[in-house]
Amino acid sequence: MSEPTTTRRDEVALFRYGLIADLKDLPPGTKGIGKLLAQKASLHHYIPGSTRTRVQAETIRHWLGYYRSGGFDALKPKPRKDAGSSHALPQELIDRLCQLKEEKPELSVQLLIRELREAGHIAEGLTVAPSTVHRFLARAGLMRKKSDGEGKDRRRFTFEHANDLWMSDVMHGPAVLVDGRTRRKAYLIAFIDDATRVVPFAAFALAENTSAFLPVLKQAIIRRGLPKRLYVDNGSAFRSHHLALICAKLGITLIHARPYAPQGKGKQERWFRTVRLQLLSRLVPSDTQSLEALNRRLWAYVEGEYHRTPHRGLAGTTPLDAWAERAAGVEYVGARADIEDVFLFEERRCVARDRTVALHGISFEVDANLVGRAVILRFDPTRPRAALQVFADGKRYLDAKPVDAHANCFVRRARAQVSLDGTKVCEPATPQPEPAAVPAAQLRLADLAAQNQSVADEKEGR
Repeated sequence: MSEPTTTRRDEVALFRYGLIADLKDLPPGTKGIGKLLAQKASLHHYIPGSTRTRVQAETIRHWLGYYRSGGFDALKPKPRKDAGSSHALPQELIDRLCQLKEEKPELSVQLLIRELREAGHIAEGLTVAPSTVHRFLARAGLMRKKSDGEGKDRRRFTFEHANDLWMSDVMHGPAVLVDGRTRRKAYLIAFIDDATRVVPFAAFALAENTSAFLPVLKQAIIRRGLPKRLYVDNGSAFRSHHLALICAKLGITLIHARPYAPQGKGKQERWFRTVRLQLLSRLVPSDTQSLEALNRRLWAYVEGEYHRTPHRGLAGTTPLDAWAERAAGVEYVGARADIEDVFLFEERRCVARDRTVALHGISFEVDANLVGRAVILRFDPTRPRAALQVFADGKRYLDAKPVDAHANCFVRRARAQVSLDGTKVCEPATPQPEPAAVPAAQLRLADLAAQNQSVADEKEGR
């Protein structure tokens, strides 16, 4: 990461000041300040120049102390003492180190560095610390620990048929322009078929949560059919209740990798390294002008290059040829369920007295018979203003639509009536014509009062 400019240092200081602004005037030792710090630490924040979203309570306490002793300037990050030297290894060099270690696991860290330097892959003057290389290789699961007699039994595996097992993970990608104004980090969400190495679908998104993951999964199923097993990480997106529910409805066995054991998803990790070396390293500025442009470039690479290149893990066969040989038993979703309905999200709400429910900041109008009752809303998160499916006690009611406050001015209110069996039934609300406009030249105070009374009587049903 390059040295923060003066503007960046000010942004960081402003962020830190924002966290302590309501605490700076409290006398030192005030009771309850620890609880306030813990509340701030539990929230997610946008931290300038960082991919982290949380700050520890003790860190906030240190910032408060810095401000009390030195004012606003004390909150600015200090310039690096090693300015001008490399602060981290280039991603391309990290990928080459991982690839070489995978091909020659017997090489030590020192020998890996020497071989890449002799091959010209390490720039002159770049300091590569063995401890830094060891840390990156260990994160990738390529540094085997010494056996203490209780080593784990790890074996290479490959399923026989297409869609016997899919693997999925998320990779941090480049920053893209959003709305033509700001740049945000993109995340590559991808699936790979274990038997054929075909990528059912992959896409960059602006988040790595469940709402971003599920549309990619839906497209993968539409394109390549239903997998029998889905092997994923332990991230929050993969542990969501909604993902487990979708897999259960479609008959997919959801498998989570063991924590701190990346070796089980080695095929997925190797594909990510291939993407970094063969795609991300060749991006041009126009490829990151929007998320759509980046995804077009990604899919052109997947279909035009990756799928048609002989794969070492397939004995020289291309992924597409392997799919053609092993996909005879693939089942497609049309034979089992409506894919759009399966992927709808669900939320529980209570209907307010004005027969509305709120979802993600938008008010929706529901059947008047549901006032005061708990309902289940089913919706597509990518279409925030689309109609919602409404269920109560296992029964589906009329879809809820966004509230039109102006149109409600001219709708006769539904009247609850008691039926013979004692249940309440609401008459349907019917729209009423707007009152005829009176020319201003003919409007007198008496006429205005009469017209207002007439409108009021109509609304009251008198």
